[in-house]
Amino acid sequence: MKNQPPASPVVLAGFCAFLNLYVTQPVLPLLSHDFHVRTIESSLTITAATFGVAIAAPIAGRIADRFGRKHVIVGSAAVLAITTLLAASSGTLYWLIVWRFLQGLATPGVFAVTVAYINDEWPVARAASAIGAYVSGTVVGGFTGRILAGFIGEYFGWRWIFVIVGALTGAIAAALGVRLPAEKHFSRPLHGVRKNEPILDHLRNRRLQAAYVGGFCVLFSLVALFTWVTFHLAAPPFSLKPGLLGSIFCVYLVGAAVTPAAGGSIDRYGHRAAMLTASAMASAGALICLVPNLWVIIAGLALSSSGVFIAQAAAASFIGTATDHNRALAVGLYVTFYYAGGSFGATAPGWLWESYGWPGCVVLIIGVQAVLAAIAWFAWPPLAIKR
Repeated sequence: MKNQPPASPVVLAGFCAFLNLYVTQPVLPLLSHDFHVRTIESSLTITAATFGVAIAAPIAGRIADRFGRKHVIVGSAAVLAITTLLAASSGTLYWLIVWRFLQGLATPGVFAVTVAYINDEWPVARAASAIGAYVSGTVVGGFTGRILAGFIGEYFGWRWIFVIVGALTGAIAAALGVRLPAEKHFSRPLHGVRKNEPILDHLRNRRLQAAYVGGFCVLFSLVALFTWVTFHLAAPPFSLKPGLLGSIFCVYLVGAAVTPAAGGSIDRYGHRAAMLTASAMASAGALICLVPNLWVIIAGLALSSSGVFIAQAAAASFIGTATDHNRALAVGLYVTFYYAGGSFGATAPGWLWESYGWPGCVVLIIGVQAVLAAIAWFAWPPLAIKR
C-alpha cells in the first residue's frame, strides 16, 4: 500500500526481542541442577527478565515519544545484545538473575516501541494486520531462542546459550539500523503538557484499562503454561532432557501461522470477538495438557499458545484505537501490565506446583483465562472500531 513501510523490519524487531526473553525456559531443570536450587528459584530467571520489561516499558515509551522510534529500537537492540553476552559470565544464580533483569530493561525499547511505530506508520484499517505480522515475528523469535537454548544447553552448557544468542542479537541490531525506515508520521508530544498528565490520562481511559488488565492475564497464562510444563515434562514418566524440552516450543510455529490471519479477522470482526475466541482456545488447550500423553500435551500447548498469540494481537492493536495521543507511552503502559502478568505467571504457579503439581498450575491458568474473557465481554466494544 502506498505510504506504508515494508513489514519485514518490524517482524525482525519482534524476532530480536523475543529471541532473548525466554531463553532459560527449556533449561530451568538444568539450572536447578547446576546451581543446586529449588525449581521456584530457577524460575526467577524468567521472572527477573519479565519484571525488567514491566519496569522499563513506560520509560521506553516516553523516550520514543520524545526522540523518535527508530533510534530507540536500534539502540535498545544493541544494549540487549551486550547484556545477553554478559549473562554468560554469571558465576552464581544471583548474577544470572541480575543480567536477566538488565536484559528485560533493554527489551521494551525494541518491541514496545515497534508497536507504536506500526500504529503511527500504517493506516488504521491495516494496523491490526501489520501487528499480526509483527506478532508472528515475536512468535518465531521466541521459538528460535528456546529451541537453540535447549540443544545448546544440553550439549555445550548454559553459558554458550548467552554467547550465541547475544552474537545473533548484535547482528540483528546492525540489520535494523540499516533496514528499518525512518518514521514519516512521528510527532512529538506538545510542549506545555504536564509531565505526568499523559500517563494519568491513559490510566483514566476505560478502554485502555480493559486492555491493560487483559494484557496482564494474557502473558500470565502463556508464561505459566510454558514455564511449568518444562518441569512437568522433565519429571517421570516423560523425563525429557533440555534439547527435547526446547523442541516442544515448535508449537509456537502454529501460532506464527495463525496470527497473521487473526489480524485480518480483528480488522473485520472486532477485538471482543477475537479475544473471546482466543480465551476459549487457551483454556481448552491448557485443559488438554492434563492428559498424560506427550503428543496430546503438545497438541494442547499448540492450541493454547495460538489462543494467547491471537489475544496479544487483539490487545496490542486495540491500543491504537483506544487513544489518539502519546501512543508509545500507551503501549509502554500496556507492556508494563502485560509483563507484570508474565512475572507473576513465572513464579506464582510454583506455590501450587509444590502442593498440587501440574493440575494445580492448569486450574490457575484456566481461572485467569476466565477473567480475561469477562473483561473482553463487559469492557470491550462488540464491533470493529473504524477511525
